[in-house]
Parts: sequence; structure tokens; C-alpha cells
Amino acid sequence: MTTTQPILKLQILPHGEGLQLPFYATPGSAGLDLPAAESFAMAPGERVIVGTGLAMAVPFGFEAQVRPRSGLAFKHGISIVNAPGTIDSDYRGEVKVLLVNLGDLPVAFERGERIAQLVIAPVQQVEISLVDSLEDTVRGGGGFGSTGI
Repeated sequence: MTTTQPILKLQILPHGEGLQLPFYATPGSAGLDLPAAESFAMAPGERVIVGTGLAMAVPFGFEAQVRPRSGLAFKHGISIVNAPGTIDSDYRGEVKVLLVNLGDLPVAFERGERIAQLVIAPVQQVEISLVDSLEDTVRGGGGFGSTGI
């Protein structure tokens, strides 16, 4: 059985020249590590938008999910405000990461440091059907915490 991997087309923007391309850190990694195209610092509670110096063409039928790096989250409290951020297949602008410092100390990053990871995932669009009522389920309308702790 032969399978064809989807192709992620990357364009290096002028301020991304010389940076390492996104890569899988291990053979089993789900996410490609993304670099920062600039040096920056973050105070506790601060949000910053950081360019990666890359534009991409995500294959149709897929999205690119921008997710936090677990090591940065654990060691420094660095996360992504809109995690996971979605890059649609028709977006062609620069990939930027909206970071937040949830830690107690300022954190500085150098150009080229890995700031996020990119997971390519299949998506499917749906057709909308307006109905008068929905089928009952065991859970029903139970929301946050309704299934226990």
C-alpha cells in the first residue's frame, strides 16, 4: 500500500533568510518546530505577535495548527493566546505567533529560537441544515463539569 504525504509549501520571506526551516525534532513528533524571525523580550502578562519569516500554502482539506511548546510553557509560562491558532489553506501571509507570558518573570528570546509548533491536521467543511429540534442524548444540554471531575 502506498500513501502520499501532503506537501506543505514554504516561502522564506526576506527577514526569514538564514533561519532553520521548520522541522520535526524526533521521528514521532506531531509538530514542526517554528522559529522566531526576530529577537524579543516579554514581561509577565505581556502578549506579543512574533513573525516566523515564513509564508506557506497548507494543502486544501488541511489546516495548520499553531500550538505552544511544552518546554516553554513548563519552564517559563509561555503559551499561545489563541491556542491552537489555525492557519487556513487559503492564507498566504506571514505565519505569526501570538505569545503570552503567563509566568512571573520576564523572558527573552533570540532570533531563531523555537517558539511554537505547527501541526498539520485534516479538516472537513460541513453543510448547514437548520432543524426545529435536535436528537436527545444521555448528556443532553449538560455543559462545563456536567460529566464529573
